[in-house]
Amino acid sequence: MKNTTAVASKRAKGLSKEEIAAMKEYLQEKNSKVGGEEAVLAAIAKMSEPDRSMAKRVHAIIKASAPGLSTRTWYGMPAYARGDKIICFFQNAGKFKARYSTLGFSDKANLDDGAMWPVTFALKKLTAAEEAKIAALVKKAVG
Repeated sequence: MKNTTAVASKRAKGLSKEEIAAMKEYLQEKNSKVGGEEAVLAAIAKMSEPDRSMAKRVHAIIKASAPGLSTRTWYGMPAYARGDKIICFFQNAGKFKARYSTLGFSDKANLDDGAMWPVTFALKKLTAAEEAKIAALVKKAVG
């Protein structure tokens, strides 16, 4: 009988530790009884600063801009959905050891603008200008 850890390691070859951890988080989310707002706030609480403060602010902006979206985690990240379809999500810089956090939108978001448009936005700092842009993007995404 093969060692399942060794088999999993062979299948995951090429994935980073962080990507494997995100996949495990996704599987845990599927089986968890805890979800929604509680899970999102717990995911934010686990973040390091300044990601945590930024995630709290983005969460508040999204909730105010699109109160009809439900909150949940998605691969361990705060996400916002319509029904079971993710519309947008916050990926903190620390999650994948990135240079900046991102606000991402799925293909279910109504951001279409011609034949090409951005769906992921780098976030280094939140000022009133960035907060207004996020609010407008979220409103357009759900519109």
